[in-house]
Amino acid sequence: MSNQAPAAGAGIKVLVIDDSNTIRRSAEIFLKQGGHEVLLAEDGFDALSKVNDHDPDLIFCDILMPRLDGYQTCAIIKRNVRFASVPVIMLSSKDGLFDKARGRMVGSEDYLTKPFTKDQLLQAVAQHRRAA
Repeated sequence: MSNQAPAAGAGIKVLVIDDSNTIRRSAEIFLKQGGHEVLLAEDGFDALSKVNDHDPDLIFCDILMPRLDGYQTCAIIKRNVRFASVPVIMLSSKDGLFDKARGRMVGSEDYLTKPFTKDQLLQAVAQHRRAA
């Protein structure tokens, strides 16, 4: 018998994609405190294999990353029928309208500006979690 919360409040599987170790670790701590399972990826290529292997319920994706940026990563995830319904929230230190619009164009559901607080991160999870 497990001690997990009831289904409505149960933790979900969240993938955090960011090339900054500090951001990945902060997000991991905040999300685990919120009762969620956390997967970490340091770039888009790493993320694509983890999405395929672990089928996350929600993805936070940094925009500025080497090799494959966040827009490209989000677009690839959204083009796959299996993952098209997984909410993607873009992470960026920039808070420009252009960046937000471009994120929506590739399929992201929302945009969170870095640095984020624990409350902002958990609120985004609560708002966008995919129905399990």
